[in-house]
Amino acid sequence: MTRSHTKQREQRRICLAVQPGNVTRKASSGCRAVSDGILGTRVSRGDDSESHIALSAGFLEDRRPCLPAGTGANRRSPTVSDPFDVSLAGDYWLTDFGPGTVTVPAGKTRKRYMDRPDHLDIPAAWIGADLAASPERWTHEMSPAEIAEIESAAKGFLSRESDIGQMSPASFPLPRVSPALKAIRTELQNGLGFSLITGLPIERFSIEMAATIFCGIGSHLGSARSQNANGHILGHVTDVGADSKDPDTRIYQTTERQTFHTDSSDCVGLLCLREAMEGGDSLLVSTVTLYNQMMLRRPDLAELLFEPVATDRRGEIPAGQKPYFMIPVLSWHDGHLTGQYQRQYIESAVRFDDVPALTETFVEALDLFDQIAADPRFHLRMRLRSGDMQFVYNHTNLHDRTGFRDWPDRDRRRHLLRLWLALPGDRPLPPVFAERYGSIKIGDRGGILTEGTRLNVPLAP
Repeated sequence: MTRSHTKQREQRRICLAVQPGNVTRKASSGCRAVSDGILGTRVSRGDDSESHIALSAGFLEDRRPCLPAGTGANRRSPTVSDPFDVSLAGDYWLTDFGPGTVTVPAGKTRKRYMDRPDHLDIPAAWIGADLAASPERWTHEMSPAEIAEIESAAKGFLSRESDIGQMSPASFPLPRVSPALKAIRTELQNGLGFSLITGLPIERFSIEMAATIFCGIGSHLGSARSQNANGHILGHVTDVGADSKDPDTRIYQTTERQTFHTDSSDCVGLLCLREAMEGGDSLLVSTVTLYNQMMLRRPDLAELLFEPVATDRRGEIPAGQKPYFMIPVLSWHDGHLTGQYQRQYIESAVRFDDVPALTETFVEALDLFDQIAADPRFHLRMRLRSGDMQFVYNHTNLHDRTGFRDWPDRDRRRHLLRLWLALPGDRPLPPVFAERYGSIKIGDRGGILTEGTRLNVPLAP
C-alpha cells in the first residue's frame, strides 16, 4: 500500500457509506458510513491485493448532489459539484467502472463520526431471544421481608404526609430494600437497561397506598418528572376513550398498539394494577442492537438517523417553543449512543407548515429501524401481572405495548401507574436534548413543563 493511500484511509472511512450491491463486503475493511458522503463500500474479490469500491449517488457535507459514476463505455471517476472533487485514492478500483484517483479536501470530512464504533459490544446490546430464556437476569422477586418493609414505609409516610409528590428516600426509608434498588439503577444505566420487580400483593392496597408505594420506590431510583402539561408526576395508563386519529392524543390513552418509542425522561416506570382481558403485553427492544443491525444491513440508512428530525409535541408546548422539537432518532455523545424516538409523532409533525415532508430515503431508514425492532428475535415480550413494576432506561431501550381488548366491567379494566424519572449520576446528553427535556442537567432533566404547570399527583385517570 502506498504512503498516500495510507494517509487518506481515515478520510475515506469518513466519506463512504455502504450501499448493497452484487459484491461481498470485506469484513476487515471497517468502512464508516455517513448519510451525506459518497455511498459505497470497500469490498474484496479474490486475494487481499485486489480491492474494489462500489459507488452510487450521494451527498457531501454541504449537501451538493454527487453525480453518479459513468456507465458502459463512459468509464470515469465520479465527481461532484465544485469545490469537491472526490473519489478514491491509490490502487482502488471502481467496480465495473475502471480506476479512479481523487482526494478528499482537507477539513471537509465529518469528524463527528470518527469516534463512533460501527458496532457496540456492551451489555445494553442485548437480544430478546436470549433474555427470554433467562428471566432471572432481569427479574427481582421481592421477599416477604422486603414487602413488609415497603408496606410499613408507605403507612408511615401517609400517617405523616399528605403530598405524595414530595416523596424522597428520607421520607420513605427502605434500609433492607434500598441496596437492591441501587443495583437496579446501576443495571438501568450500565447494564441491560431495564428491570422487572415482582411479588407486590397489589390487591391488598387502595389506590392511594399503591401510588405511595410506587412513588416511594421510584424516589430511591431518581426524581419524578412531569408527564404532561397538567404537571402529573404520576401517570395513569388506561383507555380513556381518546381518538388516536386526533393529533393531540397520546397513544397510551387508547387501546391501540403503541409502536416502539421512548419517553421524555431518563427512565420510565410502570406499576400494573390490573391487566387487560386480552393483549396489552409489554415489548422492549435494545436501541443499541437496532443500531448494530442497521450498521450491518444498511449503514447508509443508519447515518440518516443521526440527523435532527421534527417530532410533534402533541399540543403540550412549553412557553416560547415550537409545537414540535428537533432531535435525532440516534445521538452519539461523550461515548454513549442515546435514542429518542416516536414514529407516530415524527409523522404527525409534518402537519406544521414549517416542517418539510419526510424524504423517501428517511422513511426507508425508519421502516428498517421499525422492521428490526418488530422482529421477535430482537425484542423481548413480557406480560405485566398485577403488582409487577417495570423500569426501563429510555436512552438505550425502546418500549411498546400491543393492542388490547378490555373487560366490559369498568372496575376490572387495564390500569397501570407510570413514573418518569431523572436518574442521579446519569450519562451526559447532547445539548439538542434540552429542546425536549427542558434541561440536560443530570438528575434534574426531562418531563413536560408548559406555562403555568404545577406538579401534582392525581389518584384517578
